[in-house]
Amino acid sequence: MDGLRWIAILSVGALLLAACGGDGGTSPGAEGSDAAAGATDTPSQAAGDCTLDEPVKVGVVFSQTGPAAVYGSTQLNGAELAAEEQNAEGGVTYELIVEDDASDPAQGIPAFEKLINQDQVSIIMGPTLSNTAFSTDPVAQDAGVPVLGVSNTAEGITEIGDYIWRNSLTEGQVIPQTIEAAVGAFDLQKVATLYGDDDSFTVSGHDTFVAALEEQGVDVATTQTFAKGNTDFAPQLTAARDADPDALVVSALAEEAALILQQAAELGIDVPIIGGNGFNSPAIIEQAGEAAEGVVVGAAWNSASDDPATADFITAYEEAADGAPDQFAAQAYAGMNLIAMAVESACSAEPDAIRDALGGITGVETVLGEFSFTESRDADHPAVVQIVEDGSFAILE
Repeated sequence: MDGLRWIAILSVGALLLAACGGDGGTSPGAEGSDAAAGATDTPSQAAGDCTLDEPVKVGVVFSQTGPAAVYGSTQLNGAELAAEEQNAEGGVTYELIVEDDASDPAQGIPAFEKLINQDQVSIIMGPTLSNTAFSTDPVAQDAGVPVLGVSNTAEGITEIGDYIWRNSLTEGQVIPQTIEAAVGAFDLQKVATLYGDDDSFTVSGHDTFVAALEEQGVDVATTQTFAKGNTDFAPQLTAARDADPDALVVSALAEEAALILQQAAELGIDVPIIGGNGFNSPAIIEQAGEAAEGVVVGAAWNSASDDPATADFITAYEEAADGAPDQFAAQAYAGMNLIAMAVESACSAEPDAIRDALGGITGVETVLGEFSFTESRDADHPAVVQIVEDGSFAILE
């Protein structure tokens, strides 16, 4: 067994034992629910001691089609790689049951319902977009099936209920760090903002950008909006250019983001462009080409890290997927490993046991760095601020 994984599972097992000890305390993530009241009965195992007769069914709902497929395709690769590695260890094995949410809440809801009612999964990973999660996660919450979001960054996701978790840093955690770094690097005084006003993720990202800019004393000279599916951003970008900003701050998904970068270059906008989490994909760099140079974006994963876990993950991913991983692949890979930690610590495929065991995860080593779940079931791990240089992401110094 990999050394980091062994240490992580031991840590979770010890914490779960403490959480379920004789004092009758509940798990940190349980928020006093009826399920949590039974946490003292949750079995805990040291690493390597757990064996389950049947594979643990993990529902996976990622965008394989639609505008977010650029993220969902690498997410699925990351999750499948982690499951393959877990299954090779033996003792506990995992069956991934994959559904396509098509980047659409209307398709995500029946996908969740199928996984819960027909497939009877123990936990669901996904969906890809926050906009979809706001519609699908209540289905799992009502059914008492835990969800681990691995790319949902909008505010309010985990407030849906005590079965909802995420290992993806929120925009509220990453954007302030991004703006602070950009202000220091480019001496920003005023900016223009541009965002999609019909998507929960892009709206939440824009609101967080505005708050962070205000905190740093940066004025917003103009605010422009667009809708998903728009392809002509010339009016908004022209208005932004005419405001003479020091930077353009954009909250957009990949499909619109690449076009915005290309059209901004065509209009002669030569100030830095600061993007939200939707810009965290090498596919955008490929699509936008030279127009992506200089883009600044906060990230939950540093592909240039010298951490051995990152190097091993990149090597394994490239061999399995015939391409380089992005942040979304890393988050899905880490997410599957976190699920395995919880399952093997509880030594159970029961949804309540897994939910309670997730609450014991703190200070474990993952490809995202040292990871913990907060009391509100959000992620806590290091973030970085990146800039596109020579066609790839580098750390903004």
